[in-house]
Order: sequence, then C-alpha cells, then structure tokens
Amino acid sequence: MSLERAKNHLMKYDLADRIMLSDQSTATVELAAQAFGVEPGMIAKTLSFLVKEDGGIKPVLVIAEGMARIDNRKYKDTFHCKASMIPHDDVEKLIGHAVGGVCPFGAKPGVGIYLDESLKKWDTVYPAAGTDNSAVRLSIPELEKASEAIGWVDVCK
Repeated sequence: MSLERAKNHLMKYDLADRIMLSDQSTATVELAAQAFGVEPGMIAKTLSFLVKEDGGIKPVLVIAEGMARIDNRKYKDTFHCKASMIPHDDVEKLIGHAVGGVCPFGAKPGVGIYLDESLKKWDTVYPAAGTDNSAVRLSIPELEKASEAIGWVDVCK
C-alpha cells in the first residue's frame, strides 16, 4: 500500500520507473547503501518530527543526507521548538509510511516537507519509496520537485 502510494505520487513527475526494490532490508542508511551499492551519504534519509505551529502540533519531514545528524541549536532556530521525533508507533499514522520506508512521496496531506542543505553535496540521492526494501534514484532537482518540499533548511551538523 505504501509503495503504491509513493509510486503513484512519483508517476506525476514521470519518476516512478526509478523505484528500485531489494530483496534485502533497506530500513537503515547502512543497509540501504549496501543493498543499492552506493555510499551511505547518498541515502536520503527522511526524519519525522512534531513541530509546534499555530497553537497546535504538526508533523514535518526533514530529508537529509545519510550521514548527517540533527544539530539541536540549528533545528530550534529554524522551527522555534526543540527537536521532537515522532514516536515509532505513531509514524505511520501521522505520515502515511511506516518506519524504514518513510519518504515524502505520498505522505499524508498536511505533512510539512523540508530538504536539508546537507543533501547538496551529492548529485544523486536515494530516498526510500514507502517500504523498508525500496529506494528511488533522483537528482537533487528531481528530489526538490517530486518531494513538493516547502523549502530548504539547514538543521544538520
């Protein structure tokens, strides 16, 4: 279901044919890099957070290069709250994809999507495609367009 949602989303951008499936788990950066034969930094990991906004709490995704880590000060300066990851058991309900396959493609309406500056060191990246054994090969401009990101942020070390 999640793979189909991601595939349908990517079809709008003529990118669905870039989806790759592995017979191995790609649920972590290290496993995905190994499965697809790329450097770990080329895996575009999608991190899910809860952000306080307009008196409520909203889920957001930050897509970063695989080896990047969140810088708490930069995060707070950008989102005006402490970095609070979505609890594991709530990710699928709030985002539309389960942990290991979280991606911006086909995320639930209302999820804010941001691209981290750390991605710009790569020409090609491999975000998940909705499952823990998938990825999609995209250039940075293709990711920018297909993710329907609100914009770029600098929240990683």
